[in-house]
Amino acid sequence: MKYLLTLILGLSLLSPMGLQQADAGASRGPDGRLKVLYHIDGADLKTAKYAMALINKHIEAEGGPDKIDLKVVVHGPALMLFDKKDADPGLIKKLKMVIDKGVQPEMCQVSMKLFDKPLASLLDGFIPTVHPVAVKRIADLQEQGYLYIKP
Repeated sequence: MKYLLTLILGLSLLSPMGLQQADAGASRGPDGRLKVLYHIDGADLKTAKYAMALINKHIEAEGGPDKIDLKVVVHGPALMLFDKKDADPGLIKKLKMVIDKGVQPEMCQVSMKLFDKPLASLLDGFIPTVHPVAVKRIADLQEQGYLYIKP
């Protein structure tokens, strides 16, 4: 009977459900915080505002900023939405809420060059991506176990 239970437990770990449970632990840091990556690259204002609202709700749902390690990577046409001169007031407000909760959104270094928009021309709070190429940064974060969300 003992061997049968061991066999059943071992087989359950090989099932798709068991694999998902095993992988879920990789998405938590040593401090227990859930690691999540939000990716914003489109020029649609509604989508960017929705993404910021989701990020705020996600932080609340996890129990606060100390319970989640959240990264936000912005690149491509989305960069123009965060230009200080033309940014939508609603987006500014939602971004500020995210930043006030400790999130440091990253802007793609290559996109800033392509659109000729230095960091100083963007809304306050952005930092340059750790890797100059945003998609490389995104892949690196996924490799580190960050759950990927693209609104």
